[in-house]
Amino acid sequence: MIGYTLRRVPSALLVLLVASWVVFAILRLAPGDPAVVLAGPDPSPATIEAVRHQLGLDQSVWHQYATWLGGLLSGDLGTSYILGAPIGTLIGHGLGNTAQLAGAALLLAVLIGGAAGMALGTTRRKVTAQALGGLVSLMFAVPPYVSGVLLVLVFAVTARVLPASGQVSVFDDPVLGVQYLIMPALCLALPAAAVIARFLAASMRRVLDEDFVATGIAKGISRRRLLWRHVLPNALPPVVTILGIQIGQLLGGAIVVEAIFAWPGVGQLLLGGVLGRDYLLVQDLLMLAVTVFVVLQTLTGIAHTALDPRMRDQEGR
Repeated sequence: MIGYTLRRVPSALLVLLVASWVVFAILRLAPGDPAVVLAGPDPSPATIEAVRHQLGLDQSVWHQYATWLGGLLSGDLGTSYILGAPIGTLIGHGLGNTAQLAGAALLLAVLIGGAAGMALGTTRRKVTAQALGGLVSLMFAVPPYVSGVLLVLVFAVTARVLPASGQVSVFDDPVLGVQYLIMPALCLALPAAAVIARFLAASMRRVLDEDFVATGIAKGISRRRLLWRHVLPNALPPVVTILGIQIGQLLGGAIVVEAIFAWPGVGQLLLGGVLGRDYLLVQDLLMLAVTVFVVLQTLTGIAHTALDPRMRDQEGR
């Protein structure tokens, strides 16, 4: 396992380096100038140039990139152009809120997707399989901005049992925090749960066709024990890989969900940075997203290798 991890560190670092340049270059190609935004209404060319000099935007592109990359490596994320606050502080506050949302959504996705996938993969009734398949397809097809609005209409406007928007930390007030968390977490979790359910169902059907399952049935092993002790563990490795990808998708989908429910996380912070042409803030947030995704993929590979003996044998060669 240690060898597996060490062999992937150079490629992960290369991906991060390339991603840093891509992020930096794309933002510079986007229309708009933060100096114009900060210079106020009807600024003179001299005022704009003074703001550009203050922000360091009059330096060469390579100098700006090297300065930014050096700051990232040293832990200095810089100061937001628009908000005027340290970016590390802004990200730290928003990341905590997004972590609560993404963590709750991941828990719901695993519970809902796992239950639906096991039921879909093991049911013997055609009608039940069709109903579950239709439900999973609906969960995947409805985008978060639609399901979010529907949840607000049903539970906040009509039934009035949950707050429509805002955020209270579950660490400050667990009961009230959960009430604010339920709808955005469920909205974010449904598409991921659908993907998990489909892959788990397909993986379980594949394992159920293996010879050892027929042997276990012939030996009189109960169906429940066979499913939980033998079928499910062998069906999990590909699902773990998909789960790692879905965690990245949850972080990306949080931008839309946070906008719908006015959730003060990194998604809202990123949206404000894009609208305000806040280069440094957007660059740091995008690099944070890439870093999280690369780390998750590495951890997913480690988990897959740990669960699948065949992968461990290949790594040992």
